[in-house]
Amino acid sequence: MSDQVLLTTTVGSFGKPDYLQKARNANARGKLGESELTELERKATEEWIRRQERLDLDILVDGEMYRGDMVAYFAERLDGFRLGGLVRSYGNRYYHKPIIASKVARPKPMTVDWFRFSQSLTDRPVKGMLTGPYTMLDWSYNEAYKTRRDAALALAEVVRQEAEDLEAAGAKYIQIDEPAIHARPEEIEIAIEAMGVVTQNLKAKTVSHICYGDFAAIYPKVLELPVDQLDLAMANYGYRWLELFDKDPFTKELAIGIVDVHTHETETVAVAAEGIRKGLRYVSKERLLPHPDCGLKTRSVDESEEKCRVVVEATKLVRKELARQATPA
Repeated sequence: MSDQVLLTTTVGSFGKPDYLQKARNANARGKLGESELTELERKATEEWIRRQERLDLDILVDGEMYRGDMVAYFAERLDGFRLGGLVRSYGNRYYHKPIIASKVARPKPMTVDWFRFSQSLTDRPVKGMLTGPYTMLDWSYNEAYKTRRDAALALAEVVRQEAEDLEAAGAKYIQIDEPAIHARPEEIEIAIEAMGVVTQNLKAKTVSHICYGDFAAIYPKVLELPVDQLDLAMANYGYRWLELFDKDPFTKELAIGIVDVHTHETETVAVAAEGIRKGLRYVSKERLLPHPDCGLKTRSVDESEEKCRVVVEATKLVRKELARQATPA
């Protein structure tokens, strides 16, 4: 990997190619079988592994070609859930909000085969990617458990099983996303306790992605989340979350978002590089990982690739600056 400073990565999802989007729609209408769909998902996954290698990203993801919504994907594979009605997530995108209807259990691994397949295609590390227990709870209706804490801890148990299976399959990085963690700041203790269940036995590097919302409402308490690295959207917020670190120093590795994923345009390399320099004021180069703000599934394949290219080029620029500073004149 790139001299172990400013390792580049992405949050998890990429734009799906047109042929796969068409196939998913055909499958939903009963016009394409599961095995044919899986073949196309594998094809798209391999294409994204190759693209990431070509772009020279350091820590890869499988791109989530086989996933739609990040909660519904798991809800459909766990016992105890049923899918509810359509709910708007953002823009004109809707998802079936899951209902926790009875005791939650995991009949079998849900992502491990995809991790194995992706990791078999490359020598670079591929992250295992899971949705965290608190977000699973917050983006579902709870009808089965007496309290939200009970539900979160039950979900944490099934996420723990999946995370430990990913580690056993060779995952060196396991990301447990908690984008809902600031939805109810008064429940941050529940999110921290639930994450502790998930990560308690893991030796892999653990990461949690937190994106759009009121991060200030949970900082610095969120530093107690038992993961090694927090992965934060920064570009979309003009990096103002960094100002929180002036009063309460940031104590973990920071994966820093340096390009906004919610625009079709991409920042210039110079603007993205300035984002890395801002992060370096608070976190050392060994503990700062540049990446796009959030998952790229709302962008086209070309836009996804362009945003990653800018991340890598900006990082290489700043690495050169750091190397020059380290060389005595």
